[in-house]
Amino acid sequence: MKSTMTRAPTLFISHGAPTFAIEPGRLGPRLQALGEQLSGVAAVLVVSPHWQTRDTRVMTTVAPETVHDFGGFPSALYDLQYPAAGHPQYAAQAGRLLADAGFVGGTDERRGLDHGAWVPMRHLLPGADVPVFQVSMPHALDAAGAVQFGRALAPIRDSGVMIVGSGSMTHNLYEFRQSGSEAADYAIEFTQWIRQAVTSNDMKRLVNYRQLAPHALRAHPTEEHFLPLMVAMGARSEAETAQVVDGGIDHGVLSMESYAWGLADERSNTITH
Repeated sequence: MKSTMTRAPTLFISHGAPTFAIEPGRLGPRLQALGEQLSGVAAVLVVSPHWQTRDTRVMTTVAPETVHDFGGFPSALYDLQYPAAGHPQYAAQAGRLLADAGFVGGTDERRGLDHGAWVPMRHLLPGADVPVFQVSMPHALDAAGAVQFGRALAPIRDSGVMIVGSGSMTHNLYEFRQSGSEAADYAIEFTQWIRQAVTSNDMKRLVNYRQLAPHALRAHPTEEHFLPLMVAMGARSEAETAQVVDGGIDHGVLSMESYAWGLADERSNTITH
C-alpha cells in the first residue's frame, strides 16, 4: 500500500454512461494523469447516486465485489472487474463523522462497488491498488444538505482518505437514449454556468442552481447525479482552488466536466492533458 499523505484531495467526477469504462473519451486519460499525482492516498471514499438509502450507510466490506448494476449494454462491460480492497476501519471513521453531524446511519458489510464507483476508478487508479469504500446518499438529501454531508466527511481527508463525489454534470436519461454525437447547446450552457460558480466558490448560487442555472431542470430532471458535486464541494476547504478537469460532452448530452481540490500541484486551473 502506498504511504499515507498529509491531506488527501477531494474530487467530483462525472462518470457518464457505464460505457465510460471501455470508452474513455476525453476524460479518461485526464483522470489517469490526475491519478498519477495521488501517491500517498490511503483509501478512497466514494459517494455515488447509485447507492441511495433512507438513512446513511457506510460500506465495511473487506473485499467488495464489482457490481454491474445496469442492463442493455455491450457484453464486454459485464466481464470487467475492479478488485480493489475495502477499508472497514476508515469506513467506520466516516460513519462516526456523519453520526456526529446528525446523519443517522449504520454499516453494510456485504455491499459491493456500484458502477458510479468502479467505472471512474478504472481510469483514476487503474491498478486497483488503493482501498475503495462507499458511503450511501440519503434519499432526502438536497443541495444544501449535500454540502453539509461533505463538510461532515471532510476531516477524514486528514487521514489520507480521498473523497470522491461521483455523479454527472448533466443527466437526462431520456435525451441520452435519443441523442446524437453533436453536443447539445443546453448541456454546454449549463456546464459553463456551473464551472463559473464552482471556480468562484459561489456556494449560494450552486445551492440554488435549480432556480438560477440555465436549463437546470432539463440537465437534471432529478438531482441525485448533481448532489455528489455538492458533497465534494462541502468537503473542500475554502482555501483550496478548484481545478477543472475538462471532460467534454459524450453522447451529445452527457457533460463529463469534473473538478479537483487539494491536489499537490495547483499551478494550472484546468487539467487538459
